[in-house]
Parts: sequence; C-alpha cells; structure tokens
Amino acid sequence: MVAETLSGWRQYHYGAGHRAERRSLLLHLSHKEFAYGTTCRVEDVELPCALMAFMIRAALVDDVCLLPDIERAADAVFVGEGMASIADGETMSIQDLLQYQRQGRAWVGTDNLDQPVAYILLDLLEDVAHIEQVSVHPTHAGFGIGRQLIERAGEWARQQGCVALTLTTFADVPWNAPYYARLGFGIVPTNQLSPGLRGIRKHEAARGLDQWPRVAMCRPLGG
Repeated sequence: MVAETLSGWRQYHYGAGHRAERRSLLLHLSHKEFAYGTTCRVEDVELPCALMAFMIRAALVDDVCLLPDIERAADAVFVGEGMASIADGETMSIQDLLQYQRQGRAWVGTDNLDQPVAYILLDLLEDVAHIEQVSVHPTHAGFGIGRQLIERAGEWARQQGCVALTLTTFADVPWNAPYYARLGFGIVPTNQLSPGLRGIRKHEAARGLDQWPRVAMCRPLGG
C-alpha cells in the first residue's frame, strides 16, 4: 500500500497531473498509516514527510558541490555524542568527490525537488566494494534514505562481480555499527581483516579516529 502510494505521488508530483488529482491522492491517505509525526507542506496540501518523493540516482557533476554541506551537517550530530572533533573535521575535497562521480561510484538521494539530501561513495578493494562515505542530512534522516543508498550501491557492486560490501564505522554510536548490523552487516574480527581493510583502519588510526572504538563490517552480496 505505502509503496504503491509513494509511486503514485511521485508520478503526480513530477508529471502533469491536475492539482485536484494530487489533492485526492493525498486525502486518500490516513496519517495513521505512517510512523512519523511531522508533516511537510507541498503547495497547499499537508503532506506527511514519509511521502516526500525521495529518489536514488547516480550523482551528477552539478551535485558534487552540494555534498560537502551534507557531510558537514551529518557530522554535526556527533557533537551530541561528545565527539566534537568529528564534527570539526575536514570534508572530502571537491576534486576527490568529482573522481567518484566521474567513475560512476557516487549516488545521491534527492528530495521532491531533485536536490541531493544524502549520498554514498564506493571504493573497490580486492573483490569487495567498500563504502567510503554515506551521509544523510539530519533534516531528512529517519526515512530510510541511507538504507536505499546502500541497497543501490550493493546492486551496482554485485553487477561488478563483488562478493561483499564493507565499511568501517564507530562501534558504539547508535546510527553507526548498530544501525549497519540491522542492515545485515557483521563485524569483521581484527585478525580477519583483508589487506585493504587493514590499510583503511591504519589510515583512520593515523587521523585520530581511534579515540573512540571503531570496527570494520561486512555484508555478503548474494549471487
């Protein structure tokens, strides 16, 4: 029901549907069908935030300049965990972001105006795809955009012949390792790290990220 309605809303929002038809579609939905308590206003219709027309697509050149602000906003949430230095850290350079975009290893989640509000970057390590970065702007967190980005990245990685997705993350931050565990990632024991993951963890330690416990995680990709 929800998936079908989302699809319908996207069609009306981006297509040439009449205003009355859009209103009819929204009025058909009860707010009780959604777990979110806030609403967003689209034209003159109160729209549950859960119905905002998020879309996952490949990053475009014009998207790249917007990604550092998303990362910066996402990292600001770490202040509440006593990890202010993460929030104060440098974002990835535009040059590096452009390299991911040009090589087809960057995807964005966009809002109903097709503006990026989240993104994911992939590296290729041996026979796995490594999630270098995944960031969701806090104003759009909680609607499954991060999960959708990871699923899209996983589909691409599978098509490239990769056997797994990997990432490194903070072990005790609720939206880090515990969240990824719910998406099917498991912690990789230190003595089982691949050369690629060992290199990443060494680089992270040199940057001071090991002030807080960090782990590598892996999710196999089915055939």
